[in-house]
Amino acid sequence: MIDKAEKAIGYTFKDKNLLKRALTLASASEDNNQLLEFFGDAILEFIVSEKIFSEGASEGELTDRRKSLVSDNALAPVSKKLGLDKLLIRGKNDTANKKAVPSAYEAVTAAIYLDGGMDAAKNFVLRTLDFYGTPEAVINYKGALQEIVQSQGQALPEYSRRDLGDKYSHKFEVTVKVFGKEFTGIADNAKTAEQSAARQAVEYYENQK
Repeated sequence: MIDKAEKAIGYTFKDKNLLKRALTLASASEDNNQLLEFFGDAILEFIVSEKIFSEGASEGELTDRRKSLVSDNALAPVSKKLGLDKLLIRGKNDTANKKAVPSAYEAVTAAIYLDGGMDAAKNFVLRTLDFYGTPEAVINYKGALQEIVQSQGQALPEYSRRDLGDKYSHKFEVTVKVFGKEFTGIADNAKTAEQSAARQAVEYYENQK
């Protein structure tokens, strides 16, 4: 299994146990990938931030872009393309853990970092993560959120907006009230801020399933 996993990710481990741990869920063993997932999330954010830093966008736009690239929605198809979903070591009755698939990518990133250093981790991420694809970026989160609340017979989401900027530059804060909570997005234009707020609401809904 380890040989197959190494071939899938394109990296040969010096410490094979690191890779095994990265693919082991908490339902299968106490020596699982939860801490690697936590560490990998931070490493992944750094690598992605460094990659997109030179794109010339504003801070708010870069923040939203980074979030879209490292979100579960973006990482799940990457993990599946690598075949990590089929290589996970699960507990006997663990079949419905949706977060396990995107988390595997984060854990593997951390394992590669610990085994081979930052250059090896960067090589893995830059080679496997789709920075310029559009599956996550083009999602209409406002539309998705509206479909969710309509399917549940709830009132349509209410958006409120305020400009936090000045006469030289705009910074919009948009808040959406839905599911009995408030979700806030901040960006340099109102539409992006609305999408950011809606995305948080959709992700909250998905995590409650």
